[in-house]
Amino acid sequence: MTTVRQPDGHGWPSAPGDTLLFENERVRVWRMTLEPGGMFDFHQHRHDHVVIWLEAGVSQAQELGDREWGLVQDAEPGFVLYKTVGTTGPMRPHRIRNDGDRATTHVIVELLEPSPSQEEKPWVHNGHGSLRRSP
Repeated sequence: MTTVRQPDGHGWPSAPGDTLLFENERVRVWRMTLEPGGMFDFHQHRHDHVVIWLEAGVSQAQELGDREWGLVQDAEPGFVLYKTVGTTGPMRPHRIRNDGDRATTHVIVELLEPSPSQEEKPWVHNGHGSLRRSP
């Protein structure tokens, strides 16, 4: 396994995890592990992707330019989220922090083929947790 965290041509890291687990011409699979209070700094998704929480945890995300950590993920084991990024551009850069009291690990699967959607779409998930805006 190789740890990868390099900026892409647009100046924001495109690696959505701290360790690259697998890659071929169709998918890239990453692991992100965060200690309590730990943060994964600003990065930018360019591909539709799936996020899989192996264990329960709570994280918050902050988009570039926002003052607050506005998006909260409350995950139970097996929480799966899907994000359509679309073909019109990458997602807004964001960072993630662990708001829980124990380390969390989740897996990110990037789908490298062009998105079937032109536009970015809201997150969808399997109901084994929640995704919400913080007050």
